[in-house]
Amino acid sequence: MAAVRIEVSLAIAIIAIAVRTDPYIIDTLMRDLVAHSRSSAAFLVYLLLYRHTHGAGRESVAMSHQAIVEWIGISKRSAQTALAHLIGRRLIRRRKAHPTAVPVYTVLTPWVRKAAAQP
Repeated sequence: MAAVRIEVSLAIAIIAIAVRTDPYIIDTLMRDLVAHSRSSAAFLVYLLLYRHTHGAGRESVAMSHQAIVEWIGISKRSAQTALAHLIGRRLIRRRKAHPTAVPVYTVLTPWVRKAAAQP
């Protein structure tokens, strides 16, 4: 089981490097979500959403649960649990125009300090 976790972690790290992520995501957030929270699915979902927002120069992305499932290759329930975990940790924000609308996700980076406002 530990060997599988190491292989998954290495694969995630390689993907994240290819996406040019913030070093904090690999150095700290990966360990926190995968090892501490035991939610590798949450880390994968965060990486996917990060890629489609920050990695694409956008503030947010509309993505259905089905699209997330197909991109990552996890179960729908795992995706839902991961999203709930990320929302609870305030790492992503979800908006919906109405209950059946495709959710719009904004990836938050609370570790990044905003520049001070210019006078």
